[in-house]
Amino acid sequence: MPKNSVFLLFHTIHDVLRAEKIMKERGAAYELVPVPRNLSSDCGMAIRLDDDPKDIGQYVDGIEIAGSFSFDGAVYKRLEP
Repeated sequence: MPKNSVFLLFHTIHDVLRAEKIMKERGAAYELVPVPRNLSSDCGMAIRLDDDPKDIGQYVDGIEIAGSFSFDGAVYKRLEP
């Protein structure tokens, strides 16, 4: 897993799939992954991005994110909305 990844957590699998569809349409580099053990969510899947956290909004507009976390290879840090 690359350093400086961003994990997006969602409330439902439906939200994950909607976000994935938007990201695919917009050419985002992403990966569907199980929610890391250090994090929790109502849904068991998350989206991992290698993009700058400032750019996340362009991919998921209209979809509520349960949480977003940066990962530097060792530590998860909650990102502000």
